[in-house]
Order: sequence, then C-alpha cells, then structure tokens
Amino acid sequence: MKDANFLKENNARHLWHPMAHPADSLANPPDIIVDGEGVRIRDIDGNTVIDAVGGLWNVNLGYSCDPIKQAITAQLDRLPYYSIFRGTTNDLVIELSWMLREFFAPDGLSRAFFTSGGSDGVEIALRLARQYHKIRGEAGRVKFLSLKKGYHGTHTLGASVNGNANFRTQYEPLMPGCYHIPAPYTYRNPFGESDPARLAQLCLAALEDEIAFQDPATIAAMIMEPVLGAGGVIPPHESFMPGVREICARHGILLIADEVITGYGRTGAWTGARRFGVQPDMAVTAKAITNGYFPFGAVMIGDAVAEVFEADTTGRAAIGSGYTYSGHPVGAAAAIACLRETLRLGVKDNAADRGAQLYAGLQGLKAAHPGIVGDVRGGYGLMCALELVADPDSKAPIDKRAIARVHRATYEAGVMVRVSGPNVILSPPLVLTEADVAAIVAALDIGLAAGVAA
Repeated sequence: MKDANFLKENNARHLWHPMAHPADSLANPPDIIVDGEGVRIRDIDGNTVIDAVGGLWNVNLGYSCDPIKQAITAQLDRLPYYSIFRGTTNDLVIELSWMLREFFAPDGLSRAFFTSGGSDGVEIALRLARQYHKIRGEAGRVKFLSLKKGYHGTHTLGASVNGNANFRTQYEPLMPGCYHIPAPYTYRNPFGESDPARLAQLCLAALEDEIAFQDPATIAAMIMEPVLGAGGVIPPHESFMPGVREICARHGILLIADEVITGYGRTGAWTGARRFGVQPDMAVTAKAITNGYFPFGAVMIGDAVAEVFEADTTGRAAIGSGYTYSGHPVGAAAAIACLRETLRLGVKDNAADRGAQLYAGLQGLKAAHPGIVGDVRGGYGLMCALELVADPDSKAPIDKRAIARVHRATYEAGVMVRVSGPNVILSPPLVLTEADVAAIVAALDIGLAAGVAA
C-alpha cells in the first residue's frame, strides 16, 4: 500500500466521489479511512471514532464480524465466480434462497431475485411490476407512484421515482409516468399539518386523489420506504403504510417496499413492513444483507406475484433482466453467514433499545441547542436525524459552512456522522452499546455548539 504522504497528495485528484461536487472534493479532501474494528473506524492520521453512519446504513454487525469474513475467504478459495444466468447456478444461492424464504415468510415473500445492490434491486422490482401486469393482460399498467423525499437509488428507473430533486434535476428528462405523493413529513409539508395521525390521513387522501386522476388501470406499482431514510429519516405515523397497502390492494396496484435500509433489523423489527404489519407484493433488500462486506442484494417476491409468473404458458413471463454479478457465489456466502449471525445476535432488539436511547438523547440536544436544532426525528430503531436551522421560527435551513462546522467538530470529538443538506443523519451499527450511544450524543453536543459559533 502507498504511504500516507502519497495518499494525501493524491486524495480526490484522480477519482470523482459519488454524491459530491468534484471541485469540493479537491478543495476539501475526504477523510481517508484505513481501518475498522467493532463500531469504530480509524483514519490515516490515527484518529479513532465511532461510526454513527454504519458505513452507509449497511454495516449492521460492525467491522469485526469474523463469520462473514471467513465465509468470503473460504468461498474465494472454492469458487470465486460463476454466473446464474439460465442453465447454471451455484450451491450457495440455492441455500440462501431457502434461508430468505424462511426469513421473509411473515412478510408473505417467498422468491428471491439476486442483484448487486439496492439500485439494481429497485430497477428489477419496477420492471417485474410492469411485466406482472402484462402477463395478466393489463399492459396499460405502466405508471409508478412514490413519495416525495423518498430515495430509491440512482439508476434511471430509480431516479425517476426518487422524490428528491438533488438526484433528478441534473439528469432530466427521466422516465415518464412517475408521480409523487407528499411524504408524511411533520416538520415540512404542503398541508401545514404537524399532527402525525392527521398528516398521514392527508397524505393517504392525496394518494387516492392521484390514483383517481391517473386512472388506476394505468398504474403498475407504488414504491415506498417504510421509514424514509436518505431523505432525512422521516418516520410515518403507524397508520400510514397500512393505509397505502389497503389503497393499493383495492386498486390492483402492486406495493413495493424499499427495504434496502430498513431490512434486517434496523427499525427494531426484522423488516420495516413487518414493523407496520404490512405484507408488500415485493421488497427490495441489499446493504445489511452482507453487512456491507460484499456488494449484493435480493428482491423478494410475494406468492401472488410469483404464481402469475410461474403459471404463465405464453412466454411473457420470461425474465429479460439480470446482472453479471446476480447470485455471485462469494456474495451468497457472505449473505448466508451474515443472516445467521444477524439472527443469532437478535440485533433488532438492540436496535430498538439503543434507538430509543439515541432518540431521547437527541431530544435532549434540541432542548440544549434550540437555536440550531429545528427538528428531531426517530422512534423506529436506529434511524435518527437532526434537522438543523438558521432560525427556528422561520425554519430557514442552516447554511453549508455552519453544518460543515458541526460535522468537523463532531468528528474531532470522536464520532463520524453523515450530513445531507440540513440534516445530520445517524444510522450506526446495530451492535453498539449504551456507552457508544452516550458518546455519540456527547460528541454531537460539541458539534452543535461549534455550529452556532461565529
């Protein structure tokens, strides 16, 4: 490996970082992370900090999960790659598909389509939704519904259903036929409604109105995150997702749960949909399926959808989509080991307990820093956020320089957090301790103080 001087000298000079302005990366070189252990990471200068980002929502079990590392190593020695396109498969994807059927049985999902990650999975799910209706003789069902503030990856189909302009504007025109419903975002919404239950009903009414306007017979699917993540952690009222499920079922519209973030325990339940008592028609999963140690994902498909594909005799159900690395044997090995360890540790319960502790700690920070913390969001496991403002009365967002100070001071106090627009997003590993949560809150206290400093 090149030495520290070389790495610092060449930082951001020869690569463009995702989700960043190339010029900003050059002017403000990224932190160079070189090591990870437990829930902590270490940078090239030897600073060790708690990773309150959890990699990117995906390192649920921390950086020292030996069963996954050993499974990857063993599989590389045995079969490092082979395709599962028609005619060939491998032993581990068969085993993994059985395990996932068992894991997702309470969600009514029994078939797996393997992908390289979440964006790939969204693409597959949306394609399969259109194909499902074509097989059934309803070829006019081609439109998609989704939530404003929702995030569904960056492929063209995913970007088209994304509800955040940051991922859309520079790439338009995107796919036609995608329509967006207001999110149940109590701090900012077009209804001026701050009561979560009433807001949920208003958003559901907007969904009904949009369906009627578009004509239900033209709509293939609604895709939604059970708890919106990258859009700033927007927790819905308990009634919202069940309401969406009922409306979609009544109109023959498939419901796709984007569980890329919420799957495998993060919400305090094994899936976000299960947390709300909902059975979707499909679910997109990735990220924590391998603890972030290997790019991998699985779209889970419900029985009713599967039966339509598997009973087809016309040929219309032939799947013309997939990826070179779909069902990668090393990824499957990682996922098997990860799923076993996830269940053995029962991490959903720790996510619920530590999430409640973190949420309470953040509410304490709002009381201590009322001039900068506009909103605190959480309540569903280890998904929390602070929305920072320049003025709490007008809700004017904090400027970039101030939130950059918050980020840097928090890091220097021993915690890595993620900044997205005016939001400080927290998605730490699900294995962190009470002491870790206390340290995160203490570091943010220092960071927020720096944010208001002149």
